[in-house]
Amino acid sequence: MSLKQRFLTSANLLFLVVLAINLILPDTIEDDACPLFLTGFLVIVELLVLVGCGLAKTPKTLHVFNDVGSFVYAICGAWTLCTAKFALMNQSLFPAPGTVFAQLVADWDKVLVNIGSSSGIIVEGFLLGAVIAIPLGLLLGWNLRVGYAASRVSSFFAAIPPIVYIPYAIALLPTFRSASVFVIFMASFWPILVNVMSGVLNVDKGIIDSAKSMNVSTPTMLAKVIFPATLPQLFIGCNLALCFSFILLTSAEMIGANAGMGYYVKNYSDLGDYTRTVGGILVIGVVISIVTYAFNRLEAYCLRWRKR
Repeated sequence: MSLKQRFLTSANLLFLVVLAINLILPDTIEDDACPLFLTGFLVIVELLVLVGCGLAKTPKTLHVFNDVGSFVYAICGAWTLCTAKFALMNQSLFPAPGTVFAQLVADWDKVLVNIGSSSGIIVEGFLLGAVIAIPLGLLLGWNLRVGYAASRVSSFFAAIPPIVYIPYAIALLPTFRSASVFVIFMASFWPILVNVMSGVLNVDKGIIDSAKSMNVSTPTMLAKVIFPATLPQLFIGCNLALCFSFILLTSAEMIGANAGMGYYVKNYSDLGDYTRTVGGILVIGVVISIVTYAFNRLEAYCLRWRKR
């Protein structure tokens, strides 16, 4: 790919347009719209886009960086036009982007602490659910009769929204953190268990017969044959578990927590501080996007054999 294809893109042109709108058009709102903070954000995004486009090895990857950058610039442009430049939206409910970014920079220590609190609960609950569900799913699915019965029972429990456990978890467990970990565990355990059992029950019988013909022991069969064959289904369950976990944790933190990003958003919305509220929502979206991207990369690496 030529330099023109890599760097003369719609994303880079949009960056210049939005930058000009931010710096040249005058602000009409009463409060300081902090245009320099929006400029800083745009420059950071543009640097990431340039690096991504420069390192892209395929046209598909290049298009991803270009398209994501274009969306970010378009949203920032529309946001600043509707708020700082023309005041088309309620200033107290919809602060200008520069104001939000300035507040996030001022609150960086609080934001990091709350991100750490939420991330720790997610990791503990998700890993606990995965560590128990994966071997249990392999063992239950290995026996056909038990596996079919267990899959129906677990499907019933998996259909129950884990959010209903929040009041009981808060009432019965000693701390809010332990209650949150339990709810995340419940949100992770059932989807992973159901998908692992489904993967085991649907392994090609020819593969199992071939392994048996070589006198492979049951532990080796489960670890070396069955488990790799169930990886696609396992990752489907893990993706569902991660989605449920983030939704439930945010909901739980908004009910009774004193830390976490859900608490950050709820606390400042109750105080009428919508600058911090919008900033918290953006941070939650960024954190979830990063975690999802990292998990998808792990999935692509573990299932790279499917491309062959």
